[in-house]
Amino acid sequence: MPSRHFTPAVFSFLEELAANNNRGWFRVNKPRYEVEVRDPALRFVADFAPRLKEVSPHFRADPRPNGGSLFRIYRDVRFSKDKRPYKTHTGIHFRHDTGKDAHAPGFYLHLEPGRCFAACGMWRPGGPALRKVREALVDDPAGWEQATGDEHFQQTFALSGDSLVRAPRGFDPNHPLLDDLKRKDFIATAPLSDETVTADGFLDDFAALCQAATPFQRWLCGAVGAPF
Repeated sequence: MPSRHFTPAVFSFLEELAANNNRGWFRVNKPRYEVEVRDPALRFVADFAPRLKEVSPHFRADPRPNGGSLFRIYRDVRFSKDKRPYKTHTGIHFRHDTGKDAHAPGFYLHLEPGRCFAACGMWRPGGPALRKVREALVDDPAGWEQATGDEHFQQTFALSGDSLVRAPRGFDPNHPLLDDLKRKDFIATAPLSDETVTADGFLDDFAALCQAATPFQRWLCGAVGAPF
């Protein structure tokens, strides 16, 4: 297993792509993308699989180049005013095995020059799952506060994401956990420097981040009836 998966070349490529976000440039430079960005990411996913099982056996590290843990570099521009064809970051999502998309509980690694981070939780859960999480907050406030108040979790992650302006329909606007009930995302993030990502042993660092997220992830899985 290589001690280092990512090199500064991944960020150099993404910076150049941001300055030349067009199909002609990418067509010429696609071999670079594959060697400098895609292949190292797929090796990282494959090498992380046994470490992920130590965190939980219910999350997947899928190293397939299409349909696996690595998000496509191509943007979906069908309903967007921004017609740039390519993402200028690389995303790796370790999904729960009961989920088929990015909205299920998962672990995430975001690689972007100067904006790298690790994340965990549920981004934009659908209506039924979102309601289950909010109902779990009402039914088990102590469990939520224990999970998010875990010392190791708090030292590592910060809750983030978008929220409603008002209390969600059907929930007490005076509830003591109102700020959490208003969340549309149940995610937590930890910033990473480019130097950390490209250092020897980053696989170990990311595994430690996932371990620190365990209380939060276990609570979310319980809220939506998924095993942890």
